[in-house]
Amino acid sequence: MNSIKPAEILSTMIQAGATKASLPVRDLLLRSMLSGALLGISTTLAITATVQSIPLVGALVFPVGFVMIVLLGLELVTGNFALLPLAVMERKIPLGKMLAAFGWVFLGNLLGSLIYAGIFWAGQSMFGQVAGGPVADKIVAIAQLKTTGFSDHGWAGIAAAFCRAVLCNWMVCFGVVMAMSTSSTSGKILAAWLPIFMFFAQGFEHAVVNMFVIPCGMLFGAKVTLADWWLSNQLVVTLGNFTGGLLFTGLALYLTYRQRQQKAAAVSLAELASIEDAEASL
Repeated sequence: MNSIKPAEILSTMIQAGATKASLPVRDLLLRSMLSGALLGISTTLAITATVQSIPLVGALVFPVGFVMIVLLGLELVTGNFALLPLAVMERKIPLGKMLAAFGWVFLGNLLGSLIYAGIFWAGQSMFGQVAGGPVADKIVAIAQLKTTGFSDHGWAGIAAAFCRAVLCNWMVCFGVVMAMSTSSTSGKILAAWLPIFMFFAQGFEHAVVNMFVIPCGMLFGAKVTLADWWLSNQLVVTLGNFTGGLLFTGLALYLTYRQRQQKAAAVSLAELASIEDAEASL
């Protein structure tokens, strides 16, 4: 009974894109900083679970942070890649406002991720005075795998990072959209959980997760430079996330459900007009 039809979900996506792009800069920054930190916390939780058991367990617990972001209405640039372009296409917002929102949310996600990375490093290593333990070692290995692990293979490695980023945000944006398919809190949790589990279990590339795990690995001693981080991963993964979220989630749903959404909106307007006519006749 809490299920929402796909055409109605599309309307929600368009309105959500317009609303997010219209938020004050302060709200965009604060909400996106919280999101960056929450994904960082989810990442360390997942790595801890992986170190203690098996990788599948880590993938099962990782979506906790994403669910919190969805339920609290926070800002994640990767999710916005599927929503804000639809609002532009429907002329709810101008292109410039969309690009500005992308920029502020990207910056906020980065700041939140870096803040958590610094706090986690300080707590885990006592400000570098002791070894970080198995979790820190795993973060170092992941940071190197996500950067030099790609660049060592030249163009093929960078292209592979792009493809993994496309696949990642295809699933992440489906998590955002599926959370709109129900009005119940438990339904939103389950609907958002499933696609996020799918992307993390397969090791796809997420720009905001990488904003935490790569610099955190550098703090713990990973042999990664700033150039490695940004040129071998962050920029190409962000572009891949944008492509996957826009083409395979936002635009795909828009093209297949737009006509039904317009018909539903027309029916609603007709019903409203009939009600107003009936009231006027009284």
